[in-house]
Amino acid sequence: MTGVAPSDARLEIAVPIAAAAMAQSPATLVTVGLGSCVAIAIHAPEAQAGALAHILLPAASPADEAVHPARFARSAVPHLLSLFARSGVTGPFEARLVGGASMFEEMLPASTIALGVRNVAAARAACDEAGIPIVAEATGGRFGRSVWFDVTDGQILIRSVAHDDCTI
Repeated sequence: MTGVAPSDARLEIAVPIAAAAMAQSPATLVTVGLGSCVAIAIHAPEAQAGALAHILLPAASPADEAVHPARFARSAVPHLLSLFARSGVTGPFEARLVGGASMFEEMLPASTIALGVRNVAAARAACDEAGIPIVAEATGGRFGRSVWFDVTDGQILIRSVAHDDCTI
């Protein structure tokens, strides 16, 4: 039958760069093309729900963060928690981080900290400030990644051209 999804089909929701989404089971949140960007995935295991942000930068002015909360690590975590709250989902929560590569590290001046490293540090700090434990990470390196976040069990499938698929 063309055009009819099987009854066990999972909703797949694309999360573009500098954006965020929240979903409840059965659904998969997908973001592609993580280089220095970081995917912050927050899971609510008891509710079988998840929220994902594809952050671009560590932080910005409060005004910029208010307008584009998913663009910055510092504002993305509170934004994801607000998406849960609007849907009536409560914790406990746990986080997973993916990305933060140093794609062009050789082009940076010697004393410069790569953007990917700064993004990962800011994502960790934002989770810590919100009291959300980070249970898994696949960060750093010099290669891009894409993620498929299953909100039912919190697992993330990571795909990369440079490496085999893995799950965290």
